Amino acid sequence: MAKMWQGVTDGVTSKIADDFNSSISFDSRMYREDIAGSIAHAKMLAKQGIIAEDEKNAIIAGLFGILEDLESGALKIDPSAEDIHMFVEQVLTDRIGEAGKRLHTARSRNDQVALDLRMYLRREAGEIIELLKAAAKAVCAKAEEYKTAVMPGYTHLQRAQPILLSHQLLAYCMMFLRDIDRIEDCRERMNVCPIGSCALAGTTYETDRRFEAELLDFSDICRNSIDGVSDRDFALELMSDLAILQTHLSRFCEELILWSSWEFGFVELSDNFTTGSSIMPQKKNPDMAELIRGKTGRVYGDLMSLLTALKGLPLAYNKDMQEDKEPVFDSVDTAKACLGVFIPMISEMKAKPENMLKAAQTGFINATDLADYLVRKGLPFRSAYKIAGQTVAKCREKGCILETLPLEDYKFLCELFEGDLYQEIDLKACVEKRISEGGTSLKSVEEQIEYVKKQLSEP
Repeated sequence: MAKMWQGVTDGVTSKIADDFNSSISFDSRMYREDIAGSIAHAKMLAKQGIIAEDEKNAIIAGLFGILEDLESGALKIDPSAEDIHMFVEQVLTDRIGEAGKRLHTARSRNDQVALDLRMYLRREAGEIIELLKAAAKAVCAKAEEYKTAVMPGYTHLQRAQPILLSHQLLAYCMMFLRDIDRIEDCRERMNVCPIGSCALAGTTYETDRRFEAELLDFSDICRNSIDGVSDRDFALELMSDLAILQTHLSRFCEELILWSSWEFGFVELSDNFTTGSSIMPQKKNPDMAELIRGKTGRVYGDLMSLLTALKGLPLAYNKDMQEDKEPVFDSVDTAKACLGVFIPMISEMKAKPENMLKAAQTGFINATDLADYLVRKGLPFRSAYKIAGQTVAKCREKGCILETLPLEDYKFLCELFEGDLYQEIDLKACVEKRISEGGTSLKSVEEQIEYVKKQLSEP
């Protein structure tokens, strides 16, 4: 394919250089955005009298024809083209002649690329938001299903205090809600139109940038033409948001991996989202959860790649900026793929409340409540803490749990213990006593469920 930029040179470059320079293999995914942007540009040029109406009509008809042929497969993207922008323009010119050459008036590939990327990421961000809402709904539904299941809560991966499984699951719902907010905020900042910035300094033509921006559903225009073509902070922001999202997915999946092991036995993942071993028939491997955890590193790497590419660039456009697309595309693809697997994996997951309760009972996680019992009887907390620790040691010595240690053993350690202590250290009672807002009591959890549902139902 002929080089559209030949003029000062003959447009002939080494095949090695052509291959190295080309971005068609990855930026071709933006063909819809490129065509939509060009249609809006043609309309603006005609409105301003820069091109004639019949030229505008020919350009738009030609672009719609290209779009239809690309969608149907009648037109194949030429891998020898330099990029998707040059490919579309070349095909248009081949089909409609001289009018096609007028389309590029009052714009540069620099602002065209920035436009296409903003439009593409705006659309993809919207799809990720919808996937995140579905993920939060799936987790919230699972919390509601196992609303009263008691499990050990952990700190330092050590059994700490009794909580409800629903409380733990809802913690991730809150993270996902913040992920949604972050991406929505990013999408709003991204929705600024760079077209008309041209190469870097604007144009001598009397254009109407705001008209063109409105046609493309942008809320504003880039106020500085150099900034419009030379920054990719909108891509970095989205990638940063996706890295945080992946952190949340990865942490959740790490817990699913632990919980589904024989050592925990808290949940069972569906056969649809696990695999077997090639030589060990008893195994059920949480491969999908592990892959989500592993793919998180890709998204981190993508973010670092673009940060590094941009960190030393002088204004305005540099060819280094072509390196923005592969990492941001990979981040988007990876996050969407992970969410696409995560949602049904959570929906099909089954919890094992009896195993969770057993683990909670044998972990002495009601020891804090035992100390609180003594504090209410008038003992200073530090003294109560020591006696509670001695009681746990006595249970270990006798091979029992706090709930089954005889009252005489309690009284031997402290005369303040009475028969009512067993009610106080019952695990379900321990959970229900966490009455502070946002805590693990059933009432609090029900309020959290309603909050999540309300947030997800709002437009």
